[in-house]
Amino acid sequence: MSSAAVESGTRSRTRRAILGAAAEVLARDRGATLADIAKAAQVGRSTLHRYFPDRDMLVKAAVADAYLVIQQSILDAAVDEGPPLEAMRRLVAAMVGTGERLLFLYGDSTVLEGFEAGDEPDSVAQMVSDLIRRGQAEGVFDPDVAVQWIQDTLWALVYTGCDSASRGVLPRHGVPAAVIRTLENGIRGQS
Repeated sequence: MSSAAVESGTRSRTRRAILGAAAEVLARDRGATLADIAKAAQVGRSTLHRYFPDRDMLVKAAVADAYLVIQQSILDAAVDEGPPLEAMRRLVAAMVGTGERLLFLYGDSTVLEGFEAGDEPDSVAQMVSDLIRRGQAEGVFDPDVAVQWIQDTLWALVYTGCDSASRGVLPRHGVPAAVIRTLENGIRGQS
């Protein structure tokens, strides 16, 4: 392996560590300093500044990173495969797995101001809507509840579960089961 490849691998890992730490720290404390973030990322402040010259650039990069991580986790859940209930359970587990990034991105409405995910429609949101519609068509999810309501409820429960774990109310490993149980009891179709 060439030294350039090692350097780019190291740079990539350092960048990911900084962005992950930024999401984690800023999810807990929106006023955290760059020094707080550098400490959490286990890098020096000068290293952090080489990657992100100022706080605004770091926050923008952390928003874009968190968005992509969440989107990828949903894609990885393969919600278009298998029975709807199993797909929904995989989706919940994948979303909960993004934890601090989800809390960072959705814990303060101003974080997303000015952020544009791209020009294309949100295909991931469409996949989730399609899963809900499929579940409703198969009688697994209540067809009398609006798809958007179920989707909004899903996001709210996942956010609440991640927040509960970060505050120590629930163990992190128990969040998916709590979210799934609450969600399923609320959207189950009539048998």
